[in-house]
Amino acid sequence: MTISDDDILAPRRSRSGSRSGAASSGTDGRGPIIDQDGHEIRPETLGQGFREFRFEFGKDSPFAGNPFGNLTREQRIARIEAIAKLLDVAFVLPGTNIRYGIDGLIGLIPVVGDIITTAISLWLVQEARALGAPWYITARMLGNVALDGVVGIVPFAGDAFDVMFRANMRNVRLLRRWLDKQPRI
Repeated sequence: MTISDDDILAPRRSRSGSRSGAASSGTDGRGPIIDQDGHEIRPETLGQGFREFRFEFGKDSPFAGNPFGNLTREQRIARIEAIAKLLDVAFVLPGTNIRYGIDGLIGLIPVVGDIITTAISLWLVQEARALGAPWYITARMLGNVALDGVVGIVPFAGDAFDVMFRANMRNVRLLRRWLDKQPRI
């Protein structure tokens, strides 16, 4: 038995006799084709190929604001606190009470590790600013990140400083104190 190109490219018939394949209307038991936004895609548009790719950043766009979705204020604060704990105090040195985080571990990679952890710390400061933290709070937070980043570059001594200074936890404390003073709406 020989298989031709027409046999391969021709849509197959299911048991019920309806056609299946790229031109399926969704009535063959597989259901409609749904895009990422939950809208049904017409089967005739599937074969038209790639036309345009565009991001829209308006206020009604799914890409507006937070790149991780629209979170509530409390969820954003909880995320900042969780990342700060992961960076600074997630682990305990066995046999001691010394806590350290991935900031101290990644910082062991010369220069690149300190750049990565400083970038994450700067993102936390940006998130605090997005929560409405005033300039004097963000300036102190930036000072903590700068001190941690600059001293962290020094081999060994900088890594020990990273473990003891805990810039991200300091920044979360600053943000939390400021937030606690704000009136509840």
